[in-house]
Amino acid sequence: MARGLDVHYDGNVSYHIFLEENYANLGKALNTLDPGNRRALIVTDTNVDPLYLDEIRSICENQFSFVDDIILPAGEQYKNTDSIGKIYEKAIVDGFDRQDFFLALGGGVIGDMTGFAAATYMRGIRFIQIPTTLLSQVDSSIGGKTGVDYRSYKNMVGAFHMPSLVYSAMSSLKTLDDVQFASGMGEVIKHALIKSRSYYTYLSQNITKLCERDAETLMETVYQSNLIKAAVVEKDPKEQGERRLLNFGHTLGHAIEKCSGFSYTHGQCVAFGCLCAIKLSNVTTEEEDVSIKTLMEKSGLETVLRPMSCDDILSAVKKDKKMDHGRIHFILLSALGDAYVDDHVTKERMQSSLKSIMKEDV
Repeated sequence: MARGLDVHYDGNVSYHIFLEENYANLGKALNTLDPGNRRALIVTDTNVDPLYLDEIRSICENQFSFVDDIILPAGEQYKNTDSIGKIYEKAIVDGFDRQDFFLALGGGVIGDMTGFAAATYMRGIRFIQIPTTLLSQVDSSIGGKTGVDYRSYKNMVGAFHMPSLVYSAMSSLKTLDDVQFASGMGEVIKHALIKSRSYYTYLSQNITKLCERDAETLMETVYQSNLIKAAVVEKDPKEQGERRLLNFGHTLGHAIEKCSGFSYTHGQCVAFGCLCAIKLSNVTTEEEDVSIKTLMEKSGLETVLRPMSCDDILSAVKKDKKMDHGRIHFILLSALGDAYVDDHVTKERMQSSLKSIMKEDV
């Protein structure tokens, strides 16, 4: 049942994505990097540690000459430079050099932080992504975007740094709670909305099996999202054009995430942002709008935002890293499965789209 694909950079294979049922073949995957005389630092968090660290460390000890680990507190609030400093300190004490490896074992927060630490430790050390959540498997582990939050501004400090490989085990998705699984579905649905009507149809037809964590359906879903993400990243690795399309739902989504005090998951906020962007696009039929909301709801996502200050959300948008000379690169749809960049979305239109998904304050 295993799948896989190569991700290219400047016309050459940059790294391989391994999609596997479990971690039984992780050793073989790591062996492709010739790790025999290299060191490995596994970075994980307090949620993932009891589930997978012992197994992953045991596998790594059969491949690398030296293995250590660091367990960080779980949660977006710890995605900061203090946590990065702890990774640096562990690597320095252990004597890691540029030819060694950091391994990110966890969700998007751990993947982003480990990647950023790898990008900046000794001006660049290799790293491996072992994503354990749906969101990280379909999105954040691919493409080399790394970063940390700065004073609650999401991913404001970061770097582009490609992994040496990505290994996604479908078995890890079966341990996710429904909220985290739904968060991943926010990014999954986004991929379909911007790039593939046929993928959207597949999701709509298989959403029940997907939410039941059927192994084959999980594998196909992760694979299809990986194909979309990899194709976009290969065309535009540094987000100068095409890659901006992957920010569909993120402009208002990030602002909602910040203004909610991160009480909503990232994928849930992306879903809210997608609904706003669909409203702004004004190209989908009423039947399609109902279908999209139904798919989100069956995925466990909310489609009605609790009452929040639109002014606060729009103020947060102005501080988004996607701003360019005072203009925001807003991603809209020309049709379901076809997205484009629009630099002329007004504050008034954004406010109207927010109100269209927001529960009335009673």
